[in-house]
Amino acid sequence: MQQTGPFDPATMLEAIPEPAALLSTEYRVMATNQSYRALYAGEREVIGRTCYEVSHGYSVPCDQAGESCPLKECRQSGQRQRVLHLHNTPYGDEHVDVEMMPLTDARGRLTGFLEVMHQVREARAQVSDQEGLVGRAPAFTRMLSLIHRAAPSEITVLLLGESGTGKELVARALHESSPRARAPFVTVECSGLSEGLFESELFGHERGAFTGAVSRKKGLVEAARGGTLFLDEIGEIPLSLQVKLLRLIETGSFRPVGSVEPQHADFRLVCATHRDLRQRVREGLFRQDLYYRISAFPVPLPALHERIEDLPLLTASLLQRLPGGVGVTLAAQTLDLLQHYAFPGNIRELRNILERGILLADDGVIQPEHLPQECLEIQPLPQQDLDALPLMPLDQLENRYLEQVSARFSGERRELARRLGVSERTLYRKLQRLQLGHETDSGNADAGG
Repeated sequence: MQQTGPFDPATMLEAIPEPAALLSTEYRVMATNQSYRALYAGEREVIGRTCYEVSHGYSVPCDQAGESCPLKECRQSGQRQRVLHLHNTPYGDEHVDVEMMPLTDARGRLTGFLEVMHQVREARAQVSDQEGLVGRAPAFTRMLSLIHRAAPSEITVLLLGESGTGKELVARALHESSPRARAPFVTVECSGLSEGLFESELFGHERGAFTGAVSRKKGLVEAARGGTLFLDEIGEIPLSLQVKLLRLIETGSFRPVGSVEPQHADFRLVCATHRDLRQRVREGLFRQDLYYRISAFPVPLPALHERIEDLPLLTASLLQRLPGGVGVTLAAQTLDLLQHYAFPGNIRELRNILERGILLADDGVIQPEHLPQECLEIQPLPQQDLDALPLMPLDQLENRYLEQVSARFSGERRELARRLGVSERTLYRKLQRLQLGHETDSGNADAGG
C-alpha cells in the first residue's frame, strides 16, 4: 500500500470497521482505531508498545516465540500476509485472523505496516458452555485457519479425520460463518442410506412413485435449498450410487422419484469421511471424477492425541455442556491419566468418559476409579530404564532431558514440540527458562571466581 498525498492515520484507520493499527518497522504501535482500542487497550495505553507485547504478552517477536510472525513475513515478501493467531485481550484469549500490509512512500521505501484483526467466529479459545468448537493447540489452530478461509466462499470442502473428531461440528461452523448461515444446515448420513432409499431420501418422491408413497415427500437436497448440504461419511456411498451424486453436483439439478420435471438445486456442499478416498479410488471403490469434485478444499481434522494440550479446555467445556456436569471437576491424577491415554474414539470417547464420570462422582470430583478400565492401563517404563534414571529433583531431570534432546534434534521446533507432546509455546517457555538458568549460573560463577 503506497502513501500518496497528505497522510492522516486517524482518518484511514477509523474507515476500517475491524480493529486496526499502524505499526512501525520496529514493531511499535503508532496509531489505532476505536475498534482496536476497545478490544486490546481496555484501560491500558498501547501507543509506543510493541505489537507482540500487546497481543501476546511476549518479550520478543512472534517468530522467536515459536509462532509465525506476519510482520516479518510481510517485510520479507513485500506482500500482504494473513496468519491466524491466538491473542490476549482484556476479555480473555481469542482467535484472530491477522492481516498485515506493507506501507511504502512515493519512492517505494518501506515506512511501516497496517495491521487489521479479523474476528474468528468459528471457534473459541476459552471454556464455553455453548455447543461449538473450542481449542488452542497448534494442530487445532492450523485446522481453524483453513476453516476460516473457506467459510465465506462457496468452495466445496472435504473434511478428513478419524471417527469422533467432530466433523459435523466443523461443518456446522463452516455453515454458520458463511453467507448462507440464515438458511438450513442439512446433514445426510451416507453410511445409513441403502441403495433403495438413496434417491428418495436425497431427491424426494412424488405421490404414487412406488408402493407406500402415499404423499409427496421433500428430499434433503430440496430441504437444504439456500443453505448447506453436509454429506457425512461420503466414502460409504456405494459405487452404483456415486454417479447420481456426481450428476447432482455437476448439473445443479435433480428429479424427485416419480417426476419428469427437473428441479434446481441451491446448496453449498460440505463432505466428510474417515476413509482414505485416494486409496478407494485406486481400489475402484470410489469414482475418480467424484473425488475431484468434492476435494477442492481438503481440511484435515486433528485426532485428540494430536492436540492433547487442549484436554483441560475440552474437559472443562464438555462438563459445562453435559447434563449434571456443571460444578463437576477432574482430580489432578484423573487429568494426568487422561493426558497419557491414546483416545482411539477421540472427542466422542472423551464425552462418553465424562458422562460416566458425572454419574459416578458423588462428591462432584471425577477420580481415577471413575474412569473406564482402558484409561488406567498405561504401560510403565521398562525396569532397565527406571534403573538408569539418576535420583534428582524432577525439574532438574526435565531440564537435562530438554538440553540433550534440543541439542541433537535437527528438525523444526514445531516437530520437536509435537514429539514431546507439548505446544510450541510451552516448549519455547521451557527452553527460555533453561537458557536463563544457564546465564544465571554463569553469572554466579563469574562473580565468585
